[in-house]
Amino acid sequence: MSEIVVRPLTELAEFDQCVQLQDAVWSYDVASMVTQKVFLLASHIGGQVIGAYAGDVLAGYAMSLPGIRNGKPYLHSHHLAVLPEFRNAGVGRRLKLAQRDDAVARGIELMEWTFDPLEIKNANLNIAKLGAVIRRYKRNFYGDSVSPLHGGLPTDRIIAEWWLTSERVTKALAKEPFAGVVKGSVTVPAQIGSWKSHDAERPKAAAAQQAIANGLEQAFAQGQAVIGFEVDAEGNGKYLLGDWSEGEAR
Repeated sequence: MSEIVVRPLTELAEFDQCVQLQDAVWSYDVASMVTQKVFLLASHIGGQVIGAYAGDVLAGYAMSLPGIRNGKPYLHSHHLAVLPEFRNAGVGRRLKLAQRDDAVARGIELMEWTFDPLEIKNANLNIAKLGAVIRRYKRNFYGDSVSPLHGGLPTDRIIAEWWLTSERVTKALAKEPFAGVVKGSVTVPAQIGSWKSHDAERPKAAAAQQAIANGLEQAFAQGQAVIGFEVDAEGNGKYLLGDWSEGEAR
């Protein structure tokens, strides 16, 4: 495999590659696609479009848009996509670190993104390896989806808050052990991906999604946050719940 080079994307031809990679990963219908012009706009209004190249092949990209939260600028990372043949090679992590480097250089403290709470690998990356915290759950956030990755389920999402220069994040990036008082947990079954992929077992996936939504929403309503994530020997994922406040991010 060629060496991976991570760099900003600025040219229309590069944005065309992003659109093609998006289609390869999600197989969206035309109405759901992010177009070349949106990638171009993101790169010109204070957002980010960052690519990971293996030779001439765009192996992955990350795209974010600028926003304002509580009167302060932040970045919303809308897309992170990696070709299947480049997964498990650290490409996603490198793209996130490139986003962080750029944001910190601009004085931005916070990056957010949504992700599917049923995706164990994504949760492990976002929470355990990057140090994000979770305090919000959004049911069917993007509406109905035809992408086979979603298995016909509602597009429920949780929102990762990545406080870029916080002690929590710097420790996670340094691979220091998780430290926090765990007051509860919510489990994602290891079989969830298989259940979503097979019509006969999809009701199991729907039931698991409902249970996870109820568990996380109840914890968030009580003022708790997801402060850690574990994967057990059987491959089950576990959201670890505890106290957290924005004061800890500073």
